[in-house]
Amino acid sequence: MLLDERRIGSHTKTAGGLAKAALPYVDAAGSESLQVYVSNSRGWALPPGDPQQDTLFRDGCGERGLPAYVHASLLVNLGSPTELTVERSLATLAHALERGQAIGATAVVFHAGSSVDEAHAPKAMHQLHEGLLPLLDAAAARGLPRLLVEPSAGGGRSLASKVQDLGPYLAAVEQHPWLGVCFDTCHAWAAGHDLATPGGMTATLDALIETVGPGRLQLIHANDSKDDCGSTRDRHETIGQGKIGEAPFAELLAHPATAGVPVIVETPTEEHVGHAADIALLKSLRRP
Repeated sequence: MLLDERRIGSHTKTAGGLAKAALPYVDAAGSESLQVYVSNSRGWALPPGDPQQDTLFRDGCGERGLPAYVHASLLVNLGSPTELTVERSLATLAHALERGQAIGATAVVFHAGSSVDEAHAPKAMHQLHEGLLPLLDAAAARGLPRLLVEPSAGGGRSLASKVQDLGPYLAAVEQHPWLGVCFDTCHAWAAGHDLATPGGMTATLDALIETVGPGRLQLIHANDSKDDCGSTRDRHETIGQGKIGEAPFAELLAHPATAGVPVIVETPTEEHVGHAADIALLKSLRRP
């Protein structure tokens, strides 16, 4: 595989054992990269993991040349006005970083979060500085996986939904080098970026790089959308069968900023079948 190729894979199941479930899944789906949860996607429990499964998973990914990523719990919200939620969010990210190191993951993805109400917005960005900055410092010092912030679909006083919102977000953590970006096509579309118009994906990626600088984009979630542009609704659809359509994904895979950046599909699937079809389609759109 050429160095500038975008390694295309999927979010991968882990129920029944990390290696036992994930490795057969990636083989069946034709994955060149993968993303997993290391805790309940909608809970606060922080399981320790199985050292044997961790080793088998890490070795299996290494043998296949698969970059692995962790997606933190969807409950994480560093901008919340509820102090306990912020505390749990930081603990969840710390746990995900430790588990990510144990399984050989490159980075941990988390959602940008929300201030929930307008009055809390200024304090939310201060919370981001006070909570996330020490976590980034510690991760960098210990060589843990990087953290990747994923802008939301918008709505609910999001701290970052449009790609331009990442400017203030990064400023809040002093442009810390250990914080990268995960770009989700469905989220960007829902937040109001018109990716379906010819050149729309290219313009959005141009704006992203202008905002965050080169090298900050480190993962892509490639998802079509069931809803209209600007809906603020995060409902993923099979690539080419949603409102974004197939052509913008060819633009995505041709953009210079995505060279060498792994691509993960989080689309509807029965077992591995839906993901395998989307991965195959994206591979057909990919150019060296």
